[in-house]
Amino acid sequence: MNASQLSIAFFLQMAVILGVCRLVGLAARRLGQPQVVGEMIAGVLMGPSLFGLFLPDAQKWLFPPDTLKTLYVGAQLGVGLYMFLVGVDFKTELFRRRARSAASVSLAGMLVPFVLAVLLAPWLLKTPGLFSAKATLFEAVLFLGAAMAITAFPMLARIIYERGLTGTALGTLALAAGAIDDAAAWCVLAVVIASFQKLPDGSTNWEIARIAIVGGVAYGVFILTLGRRWLAKLGSIAEREGKITPTLLAVTLMLFSLAAWAMDAIGIHAVFGGFLLGVAMPRGLFARELQRQLEPFAVVFLLPMFFTFSGLNTRLDMVNSGPMFLVALVVLAASCLGKGVACWAAARLNGEDNRTALAVGTLMNSRGLMELIIINIGLQKGVIEPGLFSILVLMAIVTTLMASPVFELVYGRHARKTGELGDAPLDG
Repeated sequence: MNASQLSIAFFLQMAVILGVCRLVGLAARRLGQPQVVGEMIAGVLMGPSLFGLFLPDAQKWLFPPDTLKTLYVGAQLGVGLYMFLVGVDFKTELFRRRARSAASVSLAGMLVPFVLAVLLAPWLLKTPGLFSAKATLFEAVLFLGAAMAITAFPMLARIIYERGLTGTALGTLALAAGAIDDAAAWCVLAVVIASFQKLPDGSTNWEIARIAIVGGVAYGVFILTLGRRWLAKLGSIAEREGKITPTLLAVTLMLFSLAAWAMDAIGIHAVFGGFLLGVAMPRGLFARELQRQLEPFAVVFLLPMFFTFSGLNTRLDMVNSGPMFLVALVVLAASCLGKGVACWAAARLNGEDNRTALAVGTLMNSRGLMELIIINIGLQKGVIEPGLFSILVLMAIVTTLMASPVFELVYGRHARKTGELGDAPLDG
């Protein structure tokens, strides 16, 4: 395809992507699910699992292989900008409240998935179509552990906000534990990606790995210390002007692009750079205006490209044999046990009542978009193969679908009767 043909195909793809994601998202909301859940499902529906299964020629015509590179770039921009905005909204003061309970819940939600990963990884490595032939047991354990330990932090924050739980004991505990969990999972993933840089003989290129790990740590330390102080000037300018001017917005987006480029260049991933830059950004008017100006475009236009690109790589027809179906069930069960049950138990051991502990476990068990980001990185970097990718997409969708109804069952109804919980609908 030439540039003109790529442009024509892209605009038609975007029209279909936006329409399908919005329609399925609206249907999801009618069923009490967040918009983001519908968009996750919409991405899978547009891929080979449904559209390609029943109308393979039409699916290939709409999404020809030559156009996927363009869609990939848009998907990375969308998820990178989204994670930047998640960082901007990240409330670091949550770590200072209920620190003991949050740390215990978070630790349980990390340790148990990794213990289960140690037990499952040898079996999964021997099953064809799951892990790359180049993956070592160490890398498989780390990746699987991180994939099972991740929490849908943005969705968790959204549920807590929509349900009027912001500032409550449950809301603070769940948000703090989810934030710690996700930060740790991203660090583990960075180690996996760095260690997966291979030489021609199959051994790890530790020089490249060292650059990635040291560079990532150096970037994080710099951006959260000196960088935060320098970035505060942007907040001062916004306060003085009473808004974010076009020039100030351009500077912010330039910094985001540089941060994403730097993390990609050293071998980690663009989302790390965007998220940490967002955490370091000044709060107050600057953060509010940044979200107001960027969030609608990032969430409504760019992010659906990421869901679609994930869906185009998801082959549910690969989970069509006894062994693969067994793997899918075991991974789902281990994910729920390692996250939901472990976090519930940790909350109970820290003195939380059973209802609150069940709610914490339910919220922490949701994977959502964060899981899709991790497994897309794993597939892109060659750590996993399409079979495991598809199984983990299924796990992400099922655990995310579970969150709202199970939360309502174990906590919402009782809390609404006692006036503890708002009655706002979920949105994504």
